[in-house]
Amino acid sequence: MIILVRHGRTELNRSRCLQGRVDATLDEVGEQQADTVGSYLASHPEVSRIISSPLQRAQQTASRIAQHFGGWSVDVDDRWIEIDYGIYDGLPLGDVPADVWNSWRTDPEFTPEGGESFAVLHQRVHAACEALIEEATTTDVIVVSHVSPMKSASAWALGADPSVSHRSRLDQAAICRIDVSGTLPVLVTFNETL
Repeated sequence: MIILVRHGRTELNRSRCLQGRVDATLDEVGEQQADTVGSYLASHPEVSRIISSPLQRAQQTASRIAQHFGGWSVDVDDRWIEIDYGIYDGLPLGDVPADVWNSWRTDPEFTPEGGESFAVLHQRVHAACEALIEEATTTDVIVVSHVSPMKSASAWALGADPSVSHRSRLDQAAICRIDVSGTLPVLVTFNETL
């Protein structure tokens, strides 16, 4: 099973700003969320490894989860990093122009200035998912990431068009589970919150 965990809350999340590659840290609520998820996941004895995005908010969440597994080390995989919103990184959601939101929702190749397209995000996340299949067939692997990669992984599991990502919501510290033990991946849970 691939167990995806979205990082805990940051000040930018609280302020309703795009984070992307802004390397924000968890706030006090985010730390509590990470501890709650860690305590919950520690009841899964099949977990073999914890992987994280390279961004601090994900690594902090992963480290707090790892403490519940006896202080395991956390592997970093750059493919799980959040999408790069380019010039829109750090902006309040309401300050992003409507035509930009529309482009993101309708054109997977749309690339904001200095940023990354959803098409590129999907390629790297889907490759990261494929790379975990063999290991996650017999054990559980926890991956701590971000909203866009987790939605992309869920679309991969469903065999759905990546645009389905824009029709779903994923809260901070939410869990998604993908069963890869069969012939096709299966999305078991989405936006599981504690």
